[in-house]
Amino acid sequence: MEIKWLEDFVTLADTSSFSRAAELRNVTQSAFSRRIKQLEGWLGATLISRATMPAELTPAGRSFLPVAQEAIRTFYAAREALRPSHAPGLIRFAALHTLTVTFFPQWLKVLETVGGAFSTSLLPDRGGIEANLDTLIGDEADFFLTYAHPEVPFHLDRGRFASLTVAHDRLIPLAAPSLSVAGSEQPGLDLIDRAVAQPRLAIPFLSYGFNSFFGVALSRLFLRRPPFRRRTMHENTISAGLMTMAVTGAGVCWLPESLARDEMEAGRLVPASADEGWNLDLEIRLYRHAGSRNARVEDLWRIAGRVLEASAVRP
Repeated sequence: MEIKWLEDFVTLADTSSFSRAAELRNVTQSAFSRRIKQLEGWLGATLISRATMPAELTPAGRSFLPVAQEAIRTFYAAREALRPSHAPGLIRFAALHTLTVTFFPQWLKVLETVGGAFSTSLLPDRGGIEANLDTLIGDEADFFLTYAHPEVPFHLDRGRFASLTVAHDRLIPLAAPSLSVAGSEQPGLDLIDRAVAQPRLAIPFLSYGFNSFFGVALSRLFLRRPPFRRRTMHENTISAGLMTMAVTGAGVCWLPESLARDEMEAGRLVPASADEGWNLDLEIRLYRHAGSRNARVEDLWRIAGRVLEASAVRP
């Protein structure tokens, strides 16, 4: 038994699609199907009905799903418990790496002007959506700070978890101004537009993979927008790492505007399309357990709400 088999099965249950689940798990569909078969072999039961489209859980699969979900949460909670503990009294945040750089410090400073100093701890970004959510579900974190978009649903019980939209951002396609595409004589600001118009062009692309939040969000964007060819040159779940590659001219990359603002103002990165339909409007959302927590956790939540209300009434 391997924990990744359980994570594969839960992803398949969420998507009802072998191909989509394989993308999210960042493996080939054949490898993904083989791992599901290995899990079924280990259990001695068929979990997925392969005679239907979309894929459906068998009665055994429906019975096993909550067991798999709980086993994953228990595994990661045990791993965290065995690590050196954080200092007592710290408010624990799980957060996407980009937000720890672009948003969290200044946002916390605003909260502290209202509610006094908060002692905080940031858990490392685990890369994948489910792995980051598990820090909150498994009670390893008091809060989860994340980007959110309607096309990337989070599977959280609203009766157990509450959220606040604390800010907004945009994901925009950017490239070094000198970047050119093989088969085109022009470098410039409309790489994506030219690739859509000329199917033979292939854009060098800097990818988040398929398991991170931005990777999932972009895969949905590409499905509903005009197709164009992309040649993956580099992959990284961390936006700051991809931005560094983009500045060198390695390829086109979708980056949070808050992260890339300085590079854009300096002219080192420029929009890769004149069509704003390639942008994604994002929420920055704060999640927490709905049940009562310690006093400082409650204070931070209350003050975050007050700050939002105050900003909403400003002219």
